Amino acid sequence: MSTKVLISGASIAGPALAHWLGRYGFEVTVVEIAPALRGGGQNVDFRGRTHLTVLERMGVLDELRALDTGGSPMTFLGPDGRRLLRLPAEFAGGELEIPRGELAQLLHRHSRNRAEYVFGDTITALEETPRGVRVAFRDGAPREFDLVIGADGLHSTVRRLAFGPEQRFVRHLGYYAATWQLPNDLGLPPGSLGLNVPGRLAALGGDHRDPTRAGAFCLFASPELSHHRHDQDQQKALVHQAFAGLGWEVPRLLDSLRDAPELYFDSISRADVPSWSTGRIALLGDAACGATIGGMGTGTAVVAAYVLAGELARSGGDHRTAFGRYEALLRDYARGCQKGGDRTGPFLAPRTAAGLRVRNGLLNRRWILDRMLQLGQEVSSVELPDYGCEPSVRVSAAG
Repeated sequence: MSTKVLISGASIAGPALAHWLGRYGFEVTVVEIAPALRGGGQNVDFRGRTHLTVLERMGVLDELRALDTGGSPMTFLGPDGRRLLRLPAEFAGGELEIPRGELAQLLHRHSRNRAEYVFGDTITALEETPRGVRVAFRDGAPREFDLVIGADGLHSTVRRLAFGPEQRFVRHLGYYAATWQLPNDLGLPPGSLGLNVPGRLAALGGDHRDPTRAGAFCLFASPELSHHRHDQDQQKALVHQAFAGLGWEVPRLLDSLRDAPELYFDSISRADVPSWSTGRIALLGDAACGATIGGMGTGTAVVAAYVLAGELARSGGDHRTAFGRYEALLRDYARGCQKGGDRTGPFLAPRTAAGLRVRNGLLNRRWILDRMLQLGQEVSSVELPDYGCEPSVRVSAAG
């Protein structure tokens, strides 16, 4: 009898893990609270030999190259419209930049024939038994699995139920970010053009696929706010309040926000979990070691899915051995990548005019940019086992 694994979350980490576990012969179910795959979102990037090696072993690298945006240059403007700083496409886009929604769809396509996907439901309780985990769902009937993996993001339900309340593990880093779609009435090319003042960045840029559409990105410094994470009207009001009174195209952005059907709004935070597993339950991706923006979370999630599945297959489903080896191989690597998220807010929107001047002065020097790109390559690289990637390896549930 093959090992039954429940994965919570169908964004990036969950389908990547489902892909590998299905190839190794595990019986996989993925549950996702959203009614369907989530579209939109910021572009995500892969950089360095480790990311690209894992994508190649997955068999998706060529498909992803066909979806590559070519990167997104970033231009920062002052209140008078004068250009303060321009960052080249490769700075934000790495070696491969993909719209998040398209990446999620591709990973779903590559895993759906080997996994059961359940959309529009979520886990409400977890009870570990000597031989498995009893799982209660909001809508579906209770079921039992051999293992449960929380790949459900920074605000992980699995982590809350099995490890403890979110505030024990997630730390606010002093900024909030918001993104949404709007008509490209200005005819902007792909990339990012934005007003940058102390503590705030309001940017927009044309869509890489549809020239009639544009994306807005706003980031602002703030202490932790009290708001409902699923109340978009309240979140829109917070964005309006943070950017009221600014010039340039900011009033246009705020007007478009009123009618935006979908808004991404969240704090820039990081998750630090002392142990990535407890019993038969483990965490993956942002749930274990996430950073909202700038922490190479997508690349880390894909690498971690490869290692977790490989260790489970190598151990014949023995979760104790596999979980321990998975964390030992990746914890230092993931934390090194995650540190980039600590610097995202201060980098994109320094809190003071002096801070803005220092950043602009430094990054207008090409040799400093090149050194930062090199460091990004180094941080994103780690030696990984070669699990052979043999499909349909039969594994049995360990007691």
